Amino acid sequence: MSEWKKRCAEEWSLQGAPMPDSQDWKSVYEAKPLGRNLLKNPSPHGVSKDTPPPEHDLREVPRHGPPGFEPDVDFSSWTTSTEILPYDSSGIPAGAVVCQRPRYSWFTMEQVVDLKAEGLWEELLDNFQPEIFIQDWYEESQLHESIFELHVKLLGADKSTVISEHSANPTEDRSAYSHTWKGVSHMFSGYGPGVRYVHFQHRLKNQYLNGFYGTLSSSSSVMVRPTKTSA
Repeated sequence: MSEWKKRCAEEWSLQGAPMPDSQDWKSVYEAKPLGRNLLKNPSPHGVSKDTPPPEHDLREVPRHGPPGFEPDVDFSSWTTSTEILPYDSSGIPAGAVVCQRPRYSWFTMEQVVDLKAEGLWEELLDNFQPEIFIQDWYEESQLHESIFELHVKLLGADKSTVISEHSANPTEDRSAYSHTWKGVSHMFSGYGPGVRYVHFQHRLKNQYLNGFYGTLSSSSSVMVRPTKTSA
């Protein structure tokens, strides 16, 4: 066994995992693909789940200029888009005059992880099928009963074949406000051969009312673990 292959086997305890001699084990070892976060720029809002989310001050005077519907931070490595939602007129009596009401939007962030480019090898993904752990954190808020969605897909080599997927759309209890971070996670295991990419997407509900008030996210992660469980 080569020195680099031995280092990989020992560091990750890969008992029973296929480790072909044709693999460039030095590159695999230096990439350290197992047990680290494979997402780039996992906390673009610049906040940490280990400290309380910042409090938002509601403006009393309308903001001058056109409304902004996207947060103004560095979203490098993410593909982003905004869906501005129509006004919700439910509960407003006919003929009533409404001076102000909030305008909501969904802000979508997505990223595709190339598992082979990150150092994983085909035999491991197809035969051993290590656990792929997904985790995300979002800010509890009073903006709406639905402020966060998570959608993750395991894709084949063509980037369009969905081998496995998971979605989460939690509902907020607006009667018990604590303004903390909420975690959402999922473990992919026994997903079958052919996985080459992970498509990670989350959607955050934002509100415009005299100013921009967004839902924050933090510490998004995709981690491949050197273990496996049965399907």
